[in-house]
Amino acid sequence: MSVWLLSFTEEGFALARRLAEGLRGKAARCGAPLGLAEWTDRAWEESEALVFVGAAGIAVRAIAPHVRSKAADPAVVVVDEGGRFAVPILSGHLGGANDLARKIAALCGAEPVITTATDVRGVFAVDEWAKRQNCRVENPEAIRRVSAKVLSGGTIGVFSPWPIAGRPPEHAAPVPEEACDVLLTIRRAERDCLRLIPAAAVLGVGCKKGAPLAALEAAFVALLNAGGLHPLAFAKVCSIDRKREEPGLLDFCAAYGFALETYSAQKLQAVEGSFSSSDFVQGVMGVDNVCERSAVLGSGGTLLVKRQAGGGVTMAAALAPVRLDWRWNDG
Repeated sequence: MSVWLLSFTEEGFALARRLAEGLRGKAARCGAPLGLAEWTDRAWEESEALVFVGAAGIAVRAIAPHVRSKAADPAVVVVDEGGRFAVPILSGHLGGANDLARKIAALCGAEPVITTATDVRGVFAVDEWAKRQNCRVENPEAIRRVSAKVLSGGTIGVFSPWPIAGRPPEHAAPVPEEACDVLLTIRRAERDCLRLIPAAAVLGVGCKKGAPLAALEAAFVALLNAGGLHPLAFAKVCSIDRKREEPGLLDFCAAYGFALETYSAQKLQAVEGSFSSSDFVQGVMGVDNVCERSAVLGSGGTLLVKRQAGGGVTMAAALAPVRLDWRWNDG
C-alpha cells in the first residue's frame, strides 16, 4: 500500500516522518511546497492511503470534494499530533483504513479508534473478507444489505466455485448458488446478491506496431463477450518484450489500471501447453503465439479464452489459481 502523510506543524511533521519510515510512505508538511488542496488532489490520485497528522475536521474538509464510493476511494486515517489516536475516517474495510490505523497505532503507541459496526460487534465483515481474499466488489451497494443480515444475527450464504479453506466464521456458511447472499465469480452475473470478483485473470496481448487505444479497447470488449468474463477479474496484462514501450498498449493499461508484464520470445516459446500457432508471428516475433502464451505464463494457470483477433490486436485470457480461505481479520 502506498501511503502519503500530511502534517501541519513541526511536531506533526516529526511524527509523520516516523510513521512514513515504518509504513514505507511519503511524509510532507502542508505548504512545503503544496497546500492542503493541492496535496490532497495529488495524493488522492497517486496513493492508496492518505494519513492526516492533525485535526479530523481539516481532513474531512480536504477529502470531501473527492469522495465517490467505498469501492473506489482510498483509505483515509487521521492521527493526532500527540500520537494518541489513529482514526480511520474513510474506506475502513475495502480501502484498508482500519488495518492501516492498527499499523499506525502499533508504530507510535496510539489507540486505533475503529467505528465500523461489524468491528465494534466483532462479527464477520464481508467487505473486509473480500479485500483479504483479493476480490473486487461489483455492486458495493449490496454490502449494506449483507452486513445488516449479519448484524441482526442472521447467517449469510456464500457460494464459491473454488474451495474455501478453513472453518466458516459465525454468521457465514457455504450454500448452493441459487440460495446465496454472496456470489464469488469471474463471470458476469445478474443475480440479486453481493457479487465478489477474484482478481485472478490475466490478459495476454499481441498487437501491431502503432495499434491505437481504441483498437485495444474494442478487442478487450470482444474478449469479455467471448468468455462471458467480468472486467474486474483482470489484474494485469502480459505481452512480449518488444511491446514493452508500445504507446497504445501503455495507454490501455493506464486507462484500466492494469500492470504490464513482458517476457522474452524464448520464455514464451518454452511455455508448455496447446496454443494457437502462426508462422507469420513466429517469423516476426520469434514465437508462434504471443497472447495465449503470455497469458498462461503470467498467470501460472490455465487458458480461459483462446486467441481472439481483430483490428490488429490479438488477446487471450488465462486464470491464475484462486486460493481462498475464511480469514477476515487478524483475530
